[in-house]
Formats: sequence, structure tokens, C-alpha cells
Amino acid sequence: MAERRTIPRKKFAYYLRILNDDTQEIFGHMVECSETGFQLDTTVPHPIGKDYYLRVELTPDLAVADRPFIIFIGQTKWCKMDEFEPNSYHVGFQILEIMPDDREIFLSILKKFAK
Repeated sequence: MAERRTIPRKKFAYYLRILNDDTQEIFGHMVECSETGFQLDTTVPHPIGKDYYLRVELTPDLAVADRPFIIFIGQTKWCKMDEFEPNSYHVGFQILEIMPDDREIFLSILKKFAK
């Protein structure tokens, strides 16, 4: 399959959990990211084209804001099983909506931890 990304992703060098904001359950952790999307590693597959309210809890390690979390809407773009670990999935997301203040925090996190 040809690459369709217009903004390259970078590896994410920090264990950043992403939570489902509706259920408060851990959705997965970020392993790659860009300004417009990210890849999660997770233990369950997620349907393609579904929108989720997602939350990033801002721990003291992140030290980018005095807020406890940011929230945004992400849509699944693809999902595939890990070829070596059958109980692990890689899921690609596009960020559909994010408040301007939350976007600034997200970009600060990327700048600090994306390599």
C-alpha cells in the first residue's frame, strides 16, 4: 500500500497513555506521532472510521501545563494485528478536533518527546 501521509510521523520516546474519555479505560499508548495523527499500540482492535473522545493525562513529567489532561476527537484510520504478538494491535488515528489550547499542549509534548 502506498504511503498517503503528508506529514511524516516520528517515534514517540515516552510512555504516553491514551484513555477513552467516555469510559476512562486505557485505550493504548502512543508509539508514533505527528501534528495531525498518531499510532497507538493496544490490546484490542478498533473499528476503522470510528470517532472517539480521547484523553491524555498530563503527568508532572510532561511539565507543559497546569492542567490535568487534554481531550480531543480522534478517528481510526487503520488497524492491524502485530505480526509477532497476536494479542497486540497497531492503530492509526487522525486528530479531527482539538481545542486551540489543548493543541498547543499536544504540540509541546511532541516537541519534547518525539524523535
